[in-house]
Amino acid sequence: MFSGLVNGTGTLTHIEQNEHTIRLTIDLDPALQEGMEVGSSLAVNGTCLTVETKQPGRLTVTLMPQTYNLTTFKDQQVGALVNLERSLKVGARLEGHLVTGHVDQTTAVIKRAVNENAIELTFQLPANLRGQIISQGSVAINGVSLTVMKQADDWFSVGLIPHTQAVTNLDNLQVGDLVNLETDILGKYVHAQLGGINDGRS
Repeated sequence: MFSGLVNGTGTLTHIEQNEHTIRLTIDLDPALQEGMEVGSSLAVNGTCLTVETKQPGRLTVTLMPQTYNLTTFKDQQVGALVNLERSLKVGARLEGHLVTGHVDQTTAVIKRAVNENAIELTFQLPANLRGQIISQGSVAINGVSLTVMKQADDWFSVGLIPHTQAVTNLDNLQVGDLVNLETDILGKYVHAQLGGINDGRS
């Protein structure tokens, strides 16, 4: 479980792919590895993965082909920046919102606007996720916990404050880029329950 408060970014330095698994090598600031061990859960661009090997300033994680194909990793190139977040500790302060690291799907940036020192990004809202994203609700984009500014039937927008721009890879996004999207898990359960009531299943 994660909070969506990214610890920092790393650089994708190698992609190894075979029939059964895909292994990613990531270079990062050694300070980000504090408390991280082989077997630890790590959110990489919002995708919960397991640290397979570790050395100072470098680690590897492994993806199943299904995860690879359902996320932006299938389009990533060596040299790309990825957001990194260590898993939450029980009893630690919870900020952001509860993020599982189970990406719902990818979606595209359809508008980018700059308002003084903030960046407003607008994304396509997939039809199957409507009802799970609401204005002033929470959403995770590439693993970053953000507040939904505006929402319509087929789009929603978020704002990036300077701090978010500085510590994540979201400030690099341009129109047409794909991101990993995870809706609020609490919203998922509410939406599912209301759907059951409306369908006469409850």
